[in-house]
Amino acid sequence: MPKVGMEPIRRRALVQAAIEEIGAAGSLDVTVSRIAKRAGMSSALAHHYFGSKEDIFLAAMGHILSLYGGEVRRSLAAAEGPRARLEAIISAGFAPVNFRHETVSAWLSFYVLAQTSQKANRLLRVYHRRLHSNLVHDLRPLAGPAAEGIAERLAGLIDGLYLHAALNPRTTAAIANGHALRALDNELRTA
Repeated sequence: MPKVGMEPIRRRALVQAAIEEIGAAGSLDVTVSRIAKRAGMSSALAHHYFGSKEDIFLAAMGHILSLYGGEVRRSLAAAEGPRARLEAIISAGFAPVNFRHETVSAWLSFYVLAQTSQKANRLLRVYHRRLHSNLVHDLRPLAGPAAEGIAERLAGLIDGLYLHAALNPRTTAAIANGHALRALDNELRTA
């Protein structure tokens, strides 16, 4: 007899375990069995809740994206005006909650998986569209018709700096964030 109310608790445990296992391995080269063991349950139960390793990983990325979205919303709530909002959007990606080792490993693996998985590619496109839309919204009052191009360049730079900082111990999240904010300054000066 299944325990009533345990499904959401077990799903959360499996998602967290997947993030931790990917962080420990540095790749998607983990088994459902290892994820389930870390979560304190059987691999059969993990398969029951998610179906496949890819589905567990996609749920983990959904969780990571939800944390990122929460950080963006918190940052935007405190920002006044388009320039401050742009800084908040940029800085949210480099916040500590988004820059833990296991989170970075999951992002790196997510980009690789998105090349072969339609579901992962769709989730990545949703993230890219939201980032672009948020940037364009606050760039329009400052840069007019140049907003679309600036948003595209900034989004690419943010992702690139995030990955660079994650792989280069000399480049901290704060340094990467500073580079992105300086790029924003340069873009707005020439718009």
